[in-house]
Amino acid sequence: MSYAVSGQSDTPLDVAVAERDRNVLASVEQAVANRRVQLAYQPVVAAGAPGIPAFYEGLARVLDPTGRAIPAREFIDAVETHEVGRALDCVTLELGLKALEENPALKLSINMSARSIGYRRWIHTLETGLARAGSTVSGRLILEITEASAMVMPDVVQSFMMGLQSQGITFALDDFGAGYTSFRYLKNFYFDILKIDGQFIRGIESDPDNQVLVEAMVTIGRQFGMFTVAEMVETRAQAEFLAAAGIDFLQGYLYGAPALKPDFQLLESA
Repeated sequence: MSYAVSGQSDTPLDVAVAERDRNVLASVEQAVANRRVQLAYQPVVAAGAPGIPAFYEGLARVLDPTGRAIPAREFIDAVETHEVGRALDCVTLELGLKALEENPALKLSINMSARSIGYRRWIHTLETGLARAGSTVSGRLILEITEASAMVMPDVVQSFMMGLQSQGITFALDDFGAGYTSFRYLKNFYFDILKIDGQFIRGIESDPDNQVLVEAMVTIGRQFGMFTVAEMVETRAQAEFLAAAGIDFLQGYLYGAPALKPDFQLLESA
């Protein structure tokens, strides 16, 4: 049995996936419209001094009408190419700027899609937030752009970054290794931070392939003047190998799960 859609034959699985994505999009649209979005904060620590977070990543938590968090893996790909993804970026940025304004010792990274660069509401959110909070916030804001997203419009991303880096904003290339970065563009991007995708960290203490790949990424980061962050660090053995390999920062459940109400007072005492 086949289903004719736009002159093509889709399998029952294709139809089921399309229906699921429509339902997910509708759920996220309703959540964003009703402000059912929160940030969960996960610490990122220096490899040589893991006691106090160097900065936090603010991860969007989208809630259904019952207050249950919708797992990001269920919607993140579906919203990437839709306007609801841009609206979600706006709300996430707004929440992040508010957290920075309220916590003067906080340094925070916020995720965004390269597609939001040309979205007028997102730009307005950034400009008004910085104008309200002053220059101290821009120096503590990190914008994370995924590797796959950056490659959609590399020239636009490059110009966008140059304009905001002059205001003190830091940029991180997220999920490095998971996408299709052209090294020609990597040379021109001038990202400040390189975040190595967690798939290369899993089992690294005993996986020679991952060891070689991560060491190569560390070398790339150093060559282009970028700090490196290893994502999804879960064991002490992983952390020890990564520190020895020259990774600058570590992020993962070993140092803390994303929390809706972290103790930012620790930063003030550091």
